[in-house]
Amino acid sequence: MRKVAVPEAGMSTLFGAYDDNLRQLETLLNVRIRTQGQELLVEGDAASTAKVARLIDQLGALIGEGHSISDRDVKTAAQLVAEDGAVDLRDHFLKDGQLRQAGKRRIAAKSANQRRYLDAIEQHDIVFGIGPAGTGKTYLAMAQAISYLLAKKVSRVVLARPAVEAGEKLGFLPGDLQEKVNPYLRPLYDALYDMLDVEKADRLLERGTIEVAPIAFMRGRTLNDAFVILDEAQNTTTEQMKMFLTRLGFGSKAVVTGDITQIDLPIGRVSGLVQAMEVVGKVDGVEFVYFDERDVVRHKLVQAIVKAYEAYGSGPSAR
Repeated sequence: MRKVAVPEAGMSTLFGAYDDNLRQLETLLNVRIRTQGQELLVEGDAASTAKVARLIDQLGALIGEGHSISDRDVKTAAQLVAEDGAVDLRDHFLKDGQLRQAGKRRIAAKSANQRRYLDAIEQHDIVFGIGPAGTGKTYLAMAQAISYLLAKKVSRVVLARPAVEAGEKLGFLPGDLQEKVNPYLRPLYDALYDMLDVEKADRLLERGTIEVAPIAFMRGRTLNDAFVILDEAQNTTTEQMKMFLTRLGFGSKAVVTGDITQIDLPIGRVSGLVQAMEVVGKVDGVEFVYFDERDVVRHKLVQAIVKAYEAYGSGPSAR
């Protein structure tokens, strides 16, 4: 058992409502935590109890220095410490640029992989974010794109998605071509409106400063001074992926996101994302960041569901 002193000023924040943060720590680190006045009694193996002590010490120090630490920050810190017992939480929360201002939102990484992802986008011109739904791949890329646009680091943002059903079935939908493909692009619009006021977003869309389009619209173009995002890239064909990666012009960045467990292409078609992992995986200047269930930032049950499906897919019945 290990005793961990808790600073009085940060006790309510660190514990959480009804000790919810302590319960999360117990689950993440496989320990048992009891409170005794201003101390925590932590039962578990030495490595896990040391992680609890590190979390409390570092966050307690930040709170004592007057830094604002929210309940969400405590949960993020718990996840980070669980992944890496040597993590420097001061560096994570206070490092210059850690909080990205994306329009009306301030965006911060909530896991070590998300932190690596944001850093990779800053440092590389082409970044692939690969992993399950809910890990923030598209949302964080959108946040970076809007941040770059508002800071005038790029002159436009292009958001693209494959329209998997783009064939005879699409023809049955009412309206012109743009109206037919809009259902496939809706998630990109949703993220955009979450970061910008509706009026501002609409103005930027009308001017073409922000463009949301199916990937087919990019054929034959060269994108200079742009931040380009390709979402749901697992549903691109190999030809589409090659076309996209060769559109990049001077002063541009590209982020490709996808989940290779959710490929909706017809049987027999190779995913452009899967092929790109092999073809450009070792090209200098191209960075890959892989996410897993620990990075899921939706309802906590989503994490468990993703993990359950991964276990099912690797079991004997899946072979």
